[in-house]
Amino acid sequence: MGKNDGKTGLGRALVKHHNQMIIQSKEKGRFYRQQNKVLESITDVNDVDAVIGQAEEEERLLLAGERPAPNRPISLDGPSSSSAMTPEERRAQQKEAESLHANSLRVPRRPAWNPEMSVEVLDTNERQAFLIWRRSLASLEENENLVLTPFEKNLDIWRQLWRVLERSDLLVMVVDARDPLFYRCPDLEEYAREIDEHKRTLLLVNKADLLPFSVRKKWAEYFRQHDILFLFWSAKAATALLEGKKLTGPTGQEQTDDTDTKIYGREELLSRLQSEAEAIVSRRNRNNSPAKTVTVGFVGYPNVGKSSTINALVGQKRTGVTSTPGKTKHFQTLIMSEELTLCDCPGLVFPSFSSSKYEMISSGVLPIDRMTEHREAVQVVANRVPRHVIEDVYRITLPKPKSYESQSRPPLASELLRAYCASRGYVASSGLPDETKAARQILKDYIDGKLPHFEMPPGMSAGEDGDSDADDDDSGSELAESDSSDVEEGVGKHPPPAMEHALDDLNSFDVENGIASRKGAEKKKLKESFKQHKKPQRKKDRSWRTKTDDVDGMPVVRVYQKPLNTGPAKTA
Repeated sequence: MGKNDGKTGLGRALVKHHNQMIIQSKEKGRFYRQQNKVLESITDVNDVDAVIGQAEEEERLLLAGERPAPNRPISLDGPSSSSAMTPEERRAQQKEAESLHANSLRVPRRPAWNPEMSVEVLDTNERQAFLIWRRSLASLEENENLVLTPFEKNLDIWRQLWRVLERSDLLVMVVDARDPLFYRCPDLEEYAREIDEHKRTLLLVNKADLLPFSVRKKWAEYFRQHDILFLFWSAKAATALLEGKKLTGPTGQEQTDDTDTKIYGREELLSRLQSEAEAIVSRRNRNNSPAKTVTVGFVGYPNVGKSSTINALVGQKRTGVTSTPGKTKHFQTLIMSEELTLCDCPGLVFPSFSSSKYEMISSGVLPIDRMTEHREAVQVVANRVPRHVIEDVYRITLPKPKSYESQSRPPLASELLRAYCASRGYVASSGLPDETKAARQILKDYIDGKLPHFEMPPGMSAGEDGDSDADDDDSGSELAESDSSDVEEGVGKHPPPAMEHALDDLNSFDVENGIASRKGAEKKKLKESFKQHKKPQRKKDRSWRTKTDDVDGMPVVRVYQKPLNTGPAKTA
């Protein structure tokens, strides 16, 4: 073999190896680009997308060499409504089914893994476990007695939660103080204990300044009875204090020395979080030596104030904040000091049993701008906020119930929207009230706290112990729910209104609020414009009329008669 032949063979081997490395790097780059794409929360998927997504996942698992779980087709037929049952029997059957399948409604678990696993194997295992979880929930959705709310269906969002749970020593679940149990996920607390038996979950009750002191006291009593670790907190008040601003309106921050009912400040909350996390690490290490560094993770539903809490604790804007749910896309790690690290997780919509998705829209969990049926979501607000509170806040007058209706019923969504449009002048291009714009504004005011409302703990009412402040600010949700159920079921002391009565009521309401039909309004406006802008007419020349003393001035009819032919007649 000559000198040039050796060089040529070595060069070919190097070029071949170089080409193989390029191909491998391209494949890895393509894989990582798929993994590092922009995360987007997916909560509502139609039937066709569900079937397509299931087929794609199975195809991906087959190409990876894994055998997917037995195929369970997703039913495209909606649940059949049992019209023979009364609404009371239907609700009782629904509650019984919810209690029976409560253990099946779980948060997806991450499959077992170790650092020696490759990225491809780990990705395949996670996708297969997630597909099995999706199928278990699909079987629950097929049950006509269960109503499953929209939940997060993007695997990448759940991966962010898995990483936060594994890194954190103390898990902080941020909830809204106006309805803490709606935003609490008990299965997530159980999953945290499965990862580490020493890991604890702290319930951070945000927006506590929107609650009266008496209501906050009852929630504290409820949490103590159920052995729930909790703290009251207001990210908005803490941020305003840092910026030197003063909040207007009732804040509910009464001076109290009770550690359970007081609203914690920024420094107090940081010290309490660090002490709780250090105690967890000490129990895990089975010694009393303080930990070098601890990690506190923040999780919860979208739009409950996780990012606002992080910014208030850090002292500056480190995470994006907006009223639209799903602003945070990836988990973020923030080093507060050498001993404390905070970890922010994107907001997730956990699966739960509920009456409808409109409650989730009114609670701010689902985006308001994506709603298609605005009256149903506004009806939730009208059922929870008393009539007089709505009238005082918006300075409007809602139509009172008719004589044939229950006098204590909540206002209808159509009544609230029309009155709001009439007072604000919201008119669509069609000439009708712009109810969509009004509904979005009302829902935003409801979420931001402009419309005061709150829920009481189960088994407690606002009138107990003679709490006057709770009575003044009571949202009346229980009464409103009972009234709305009576209206829905058609059961009451008064018979249902006839069609002519309903039409007369709507027409009279339109006339009173100045939003009558467009044709009638245009005719009236056209007549008024003619009266105001009447053109001056010329004076008619009536000189042709006869004006004598013996006549009344009426025109004289002049008849021209043709003269008669008086000549001789012609004879044949």
